[in-house]
Amino acid sequence: MKLSRRIFLKLAIAASLLPAISGIGWGQTFPARPVRIIVGFAAGGTQDIVARLIGQSLYERLGQQFIVENRPGANSSLAIETVVRAPADGYTVGVVGIANVLNATLYDKLSFDVRGDLAMVAGLNSSPLVLEIHPALRVNTVPEFVAYAKANPGKITLASYGTGSISHVAAELFKAATGIDTVHVPYRGSGPMLTDLVGGQVQAAFDNLPASVEHIRAGRLRALAVTTATRAEALAHVPSLSELLSGYEATAFFGIAAPKTTPTAVINKLNEAVNASLVDPKMIRRLAELGGAPLVLSPAAFEKLVIDETDKWAKVIRAANIRPE
Repeated sequence: MKLSRRIFLKLAIAASLLPAISGIGWGQTFPARPVRIIVGFAAGGTQDIVARLIGQSLYERLGQQFIVENRPGANSSLAIETVVRAPADGYTVGVVGIANVLNATLYDKLSFDVRGDLAMVAGLNSSPLVLEIHPALRVNTVPEFVAYAKANPGKITLASYGTGSISHVAAELFKAATGIDTVHVPYRGSGPMLTDLVGGQVQAAFDNLPASVEHIRAGRLRALAVTTATRAEALAHVPSLSELLSGYEATAFFGIAAPKTTPTAVINKLNEAVNASLVDPKMIRRLAELGGAPLVLSPAAFEKLVIDETDKWAKVIRAANIRPE
């Protein structure tokens, strides 16, 4: 039986529209069951707390549970691998952020490509790091710190919460911009690093503001600058490094991603619900208490942020010859 040309064309057009119609259908019915949010760090950290806050808000907006699953390991790579391998139906999403951006350059044999294997859904949180010192180091400003370091090359211990972490690469960018020579002391996490910094075993560090802010307020540590382009609300009296070093910026950010071929309608629905949650005054206040700010972005804008940050930090990592432990 031969098909007429007209019938053949109609069938071809109908077939080409099926994916779009299917995507629209997904968007209309999603979510029909609970959604998993995979977090690559242990419970109680900033990513975990924010994921649970957003999960509760999404439940209230979309009528299904958003269940946080913590899968720490390999600097959050295990969690992202779980998301990449999940069905692309929107029911498994994951928290992706600066750690994954850095891992893309640090590790040669990752089983996935953050930019190629994930669809960025929405931003969640952005927070500065803070350049802080033990009060025994008799400097009060960044220029004084730089002058002291230049007068004492190789003597200041500049700690980080892990080799290749944003804490480490932010310090390397600072050293390159100022020409100072310090001794890198890596720790396995912010907690042990802060213990030694407060105790005076090391002299200075770049740390996530949420982890350090109470030590700063109590006077146990002295903040010299924050690393975002503008001052942080939590430490409004502390300058940003960009006021002193033009163009300097280092931000700890994270958001939500899904498997690459997740229907666009599902991604857009999630993005709309997440962004609506982030502009809620209660959410803004809670993130501020954690030392962060809402990262309200479209899927395309979040994807651009990930690409730009990957390229930026790749240059720093290679220039400093940073290799994972």
